[in-house]
Amino acid sequence: MALMFTETKSIKKAVELINGIDASKFPRLLSRILQKLHLKDEKPFTVEEEEMLENALVLEAVSLQLVLQTTAFILQQAAYHLTKPAVLSQQLSNLGLEEDKVSVFVKAWTSGGKNVVDKLRQSTLPSNQLTDVKWRLNLEMSEARRAKMKLPNAVFELGVTKDNDDMERIRIEFNHQQLYEFYNQLEIIQGQLDSLS
Repeated sequence: MALMFTETKSIKKAVELINGIDASKFPRLLSRILQKLHLKDEKPFTVEEEEMLENALVLEAVSLQLVLQTTAFILQQAAYHLTKPAVLSQQLSNLGLEEDKVSVFVKAWTSGGKNVVDKLRQSTLPSNQLTDVKWRLNLEMSEARRAKMKLPNAVFELGVTKDNDDMERIRIEFNHQQLYEFYNQLEIIQGQLDSLS
């Protein structure tokens, strides 16, 4: 079988973080993600639960998000490929996951995988589609209190077409930091899409 996972920098970091999680706490985390995997608009944990997880797993918020996203991605890939437990075990070992974490993934997939695949088959794709993207760069050069200043921002206009062919225009403005974070999220998505093909 072809590789299901590409060893990106973020996946390597996530594997390192997952390997560091207490073996007694990881099965419950994985089980909750597996239960909610088919729900597109619902995160597996509430904000309060995520804060408790940060403390329980001794992870920063960013690291916890990486662990949750990567764990969900691994399970989504397993569902997409209808992966057999032995193949999943081999693929996760190749990523560098420790044996105790691999066995937790395999056990969870063996017990709940069929149910997840069935639920994912029943879910429908979103009816909105991105059909147009426009952008512009703005640079604020000064204001009354500060003579010399350069504040760049990017403005995106997204054309989203709905089922009835009506197009809605969505405008989003990013400063440099926000655009950089958005770019990093797109890189993660691109890596996941690349690993599907």
